[in-house]
Amino acid sequence: MRGLNRTVLLSRALRSNFTAVSSATATLHRAAPYGTITVRSNDPSVNGFRYVSSSSTSLAYDAQTKAFNPKELVLFQYQACPFCNKVAAFLDYYDIPFKVVEVNPINKKEIKWSDYKKVPILTVDGEQMVDSSDIIDKLIKRIHADYDLNAEEEKKWREWVDNHLVHVLSPNIYRNVPEALESFDYITTQGNFSFSERLVAKYGGAAAMYFVSKKLKKKHNITDERAALYGAAEQWVDALNGRKFLGGLDPNLADLAVFGVLRPIRHLQSGRDMVEHTRIGKWFSEMDRAVGQSSRFSLGSKHHGDLRSNTGTETCIPPILPFQSGRDMVEQTRIGKWLYEMDRAYEDMKLLLS
Repeated sequence: MRGLNRTVLLSRALRSNFTAVSSATATLHRAAPYGTITVRSNDPSVNGFRYVSSSSTSLAYDAQTKAFNPKELVLFQYQACPFCNKVAAFLDYYDIPFKVVEVNPINKKEIKWSDYKKVPILTVDGEQMVDSSDIIDKLIKRIHADYDLNAEEEKKWREWVDNHLVHVLSPNIYRNVPEALESFDYITTQGNFSFSERLVAKYGGAAAMYFVSKKLKKKHNITDERAALYGAAEQWVDALNGRKFLGGLDPNLADLAVFGVLRPIRHLQSGRDMVEHTRIGKWFSEMDRAVGQSSRFSLGSKHHGDLRSNTGTETCIPPILPFQSGRDMVEQTRIGKWLYEMDRAYEDMKLLLS
């Protein structure tokens, strides 16, 4: 049952990242070899339904990843770790399939084989890589041998993520007891815990981190948690300077780093407040579409297939939605929210029965 719960929650977490967008048009996803179309709607309740297309394989994507074709990537992580999510966002964007081993933060038995005792750890065909930024540097060089890692603006904002942005997260997600419990409810349901460990971690961890967050707040000279979070979000939007992404028309490594560390909090109270009270929502929605569905393997699948093979090639949504009539219906009526909830329920049922 624990495995089923984790699978269902993962499915929901992935789908919950489908965010509202600005126009009622359908576009092909840049890097989705499974071929998906995303319906964009003015209705905020319609969060990026994806549909199958037979012609969406990107030649540019094929060229980018041709030189990097490992047999096995394994990411050892904590689900809620911002640095782990940086690596996952990179792999998702470049559509590189990877397995995930969720490390138990209490005993860390999953990484006892390694002398390095922090996460993330990524193994590429058995080769160990550590430190999120170093991992990404090595991977991008294997994908694009001539990638300039010293581009001034990109380097500046990647360092800003590691040295500033991550430090405003803990004081926010553990700001008070209800938010600390909300955060640990997410951490313990997504993480690798036994039932008893989950109970201890949720309540004991929430209490401990509530006090730790106060020390972190003092250490990093944060007087108002939300003001610091909103300020960081606005600082990032200012850096975009009207561009779709910091990288221009496509995300660069700084975009992926910011998105990666913010993605775990997006549906916590702190993340909801951030989107509501700052200008970052539009960029986040654009990034969500650009990154797309996760390329992590569904380890609970009978054939260990890509998670998208379980969620992206079938749907209970009416077949007219990819067409103009369906997009008009979603844009001009209130049916979108109900369709979205039906899609979620259908996908959860498929996972339970698989």
